[in-house]
Amino acid sequence: MKQFRSLLLTALILSLGLQSTNVQAKQYQEKDMGAYLMVYHKDADHGLHMAISFDGYTYTALNDDKPVIAGDSIAIQKGIRDPHIFRAPNGYFYLAMTDLHIYAQKMGYRDTEWERPGKEYGWGNNKGLVLMRSADLIHWTRANIDFTKFGKEYEDLGCVWAPETTWDYEHNRLMIYYTMRHGTKMCKLYYSYVNEDFNQIETKPEILFTYPKADKEAIDGDISYTPEDSTYHLMYCSHDGTAGIKQATSKHITGPWTYIDDYCDFEKGGCEAPHIYKLIGQNKWLLMYDCYRRNPHNFGFAETSNFKDFKDLGLFDKGIMKRTNFSEQKHGAVCHITKKEAKKLEKYWKK
Repeated sequence: MKQFRSLLLTALILSLGLQSTNVQAKQYQEKDMGAYLMVYHKDADHGLHMAISFDGYTYTALNDDKPVIAGDSIAIQKGIRDPHIFRAPNGYFYLAMTDLHIYAQKMGYRDTEWERPGKEYGWGNNKGLVLMRSADLIHWTRANIDFTKFGKEYEDLGCVWAPETTWDYEHNRLMIYYTMRHGTKMCKLYYSYVNEDFNQIETKPEILFTYPKADKEAIDGDISYTPEDSTYHLMYCSHDGTAGIKQATSKHITGPWTYIDDYCDFEKGGCEAPHIYKLIGQNKWLLMYDCYRRNPHNFGFAETSNFKDFKDLGLFDKGIMKRTNFSEQKHGAVCHITKKEAKKLEKYWKK
């Protein structure tokens, strides 16, 4: 692929204390891990929230469930959604978020319901993403990426949603993938390669996965890898009848993908935003998904050891999965951290 340089609206050193840092990233293996860090957003504030777990089942929010980073301090639309955190092989944490505030008019951030006319660009239209990188989960660099500036063929983009970051070992490159649509057309899953500083998109958007039915769409992709069978698993939200979680498999991280028609979730009322995380030191994976039609909002969970059979674990606070001090979280993601890192975060936010 030819080089494809993004327009960088903003790139700066940002810390939660607004101080620059020269903290160096450390590389770890799974055996070094001892805790889990969850990120999520809330409709009430459109900011970034974090929660800690030491067993993968019970989570406690940092900062008393107030945002650890305010959306209006980092996003062009003054709000973020759909945060995803990835711990890369180079030791850095990569945080990717949708730059979108769905209540910006009510909050006084703009005069119109959406950033651009809804008739032309659809519900919740936005132009780009917020990308952040950290070595210690406290000090961050930030970049705001406007996809409509990539060229004329992208000026009509209706949305760029739900970004996730991963490492392409075949090409030894950092990769982001996301939901995107032109105007009000069908959403599809796309991917691009991004530099390790996480402030430039280096290749043009390429289609990652297209739903096999032309009149149906797939959103909210999440990729996991099982080394025992050298298989990538793409979880996504299928809008084929009731919205739910399906998967596709491939031997390569960018496909081609084998479509599997079975649903993996247990939510009868509709769900989205799937995310898979592995239980440390175990051959178990937890599938987490956003039960967006429930009032109040909640997450559903399922457990698998083979990505074929899924066991229903219920909702937060309705089974084995527990929250100690938060509620109404949206679109979450989890990464492994060390116990030392977890204790450091807890101590920092108790201040």
